[in-house]
Amino acid sequence: MSDSVLVRGGHLVDLDDGRSLPADVRVRSGRVVEVGPGLEPAGETVLDARGGWVLPGLWDAHIHVDKYARSAAWVDVSGASGPEEVCARIAVAAASRPDDGRALVAFGYLSASWSRLGTVAELDAVTGERPTVVVAADTHNGWLNSAALATFGLPTCGGPLAENDWFAVFGRLDDLPGAAPDPVQEDAAIAALAARGLTGLVDLEFDAAYRAWPQRVARGQRSLRVRAAVYPHQLDEVLAAGWATGDPLPGGEGLVTMGPLKVIADGSMGTRTAWCCDPYSDAPPGVPHQSGAPNYDPAELHDLMVRAHAGGLTCAVHAIGDRANAMALDAFAATGASGTVEHAQLLRRDDVARFAALGVVASMQPHHLVADRDTAAELWADRTDRLYLTRSVLAAGGTLALGSDAPVSPPDPWLTIATAVSRTGDDRPAWHPAEALTPREALAASVDGRRLVAGAPGDLVVVDADPLAADAAGLAAMGVRWTVCAGRVTHEGA
Repeated sequence: MSDSVLVRGGHLVDLDDGRSLPADVRVRSGRVVEVGPGLEPAGETVLDARGGWVLPGLWDAHIHVDKYARSAAWVDVSGASGPEEVCARIAVAAASRPDDGRALVAFGYLSASWSRLGTVAELDAVTGERPTVVVAADTHNGWLNSAALATFGLPTCGGPLAENDWFAVFGRLDDLPGAAPDPVQEDAAIAALAARGLTGLVDLEFDAAYRAWPQRVARGQRSLRVRAAVYPHQLDEVLAAGWATGDPLPGGEGLVTMGPLKVIADGSMGTRTAWCCDPYSDAPPGVPHQSGAPNYDPAELHDLMVRAHAGGLTCAVHAIGDRANAMALDAFAATGASGTVEHAQLLRRDDVARFAALGVVASMQPHHLVADRDTAAELWADRTDRLYLTRSVLAAGGTLALGSDAPVSPPDPWLTIATAVSRTGDDRPAWHPAEALTPREALAASVDGRRLVAGAPGDLVVVDADPLAADAAGLAAMGVRWTVCAGRVTHEGA
């Protein structure tokens, strides 16, 4: 039977009471129809899960799929000590790649601790007439050479673009010659997601994910469920179409639904644009925007959320700094909108309980703390105890949704879960360990609220070890035997 499987002999992971009991799961026509021991085959594909553990399919609650697919071909400039090293790496890459008219895209620098920003002139010196864009690791600023500025029709400038000026470019990377991912790249990226147990995601891509995903389904890509976001510059189109959050999108075959309105309310710590209540701890007196700045003022955010809410859209509000998070929660309270605060990175203690009170989900990316730990010690030394308050949000009755923000962090849900448990990414002790989650809590925040019960979507993953008993290292290295989305086997391990 199409879209039907029987998973036999596994241990079913109960994410509510923390037990793992023997049980079989039957999925028919894409939905769970029966769960229990000793189920007999009835014409469906049979997966022998003996010695394995079965849990609901995993979700990435925050990802940019198009950028992730492209990133495999981007020049790696992560960890660069300054603009000189970035330029040196790009010069090597430019020399090793044929000058066939394709643009160069690099990714991964963080300039927060640099003594100076790079200039267009020094990037020109190593790239010449080849359009080149260098994307910051946090994606909140980008450095273009003169040829790239001309490609986008932008005036000459001295250095990197940031925040709204940059996002207008970031959403148009396809305008660069040879930069758009082809279906082979996309399918390879999606296969990698399925191989780690992902069956669904919230795609917060900058440019019309709600158009791209039905096109992918039309060419045969059916490995994931997707909620596709809209940004303010596309909101009129979505409202005119009458698509509310959760509505199946035309051509999506039930796998692709309308997602939230995404609003980037402030910047990032690494770009020094996250909007904070207090000055950055290393900022000298009198420096403009030493506390960061909003990308939308409170009235603009309020109006956008009112329009979205009236049109049946939930809202996903990016907020990094504590002042931005307070503004986002104020806007949810004032508008009655529902949805998520994306990142919820730095919170005032008084705001923690507001997530539960307002019914707003804290959509967080635990692996960001690996890259942020040292930077925060410089820029936010006086407030690192208020970063990534996962335990505090749960303890106050709030709901968490975990994701990666790929390509900012790897889109591996097991790495995300492991970092939420360990609060470290190296051999150092846990960073503020009181905020660590248990494996059960981290898993429960990674399945989109789903459970393997009759009537649920037929999405599941079979893994090699009991995730509830694993330590962080075991979680990060978790072996995935099968991934099943809507009753289709989308990954089969070796």
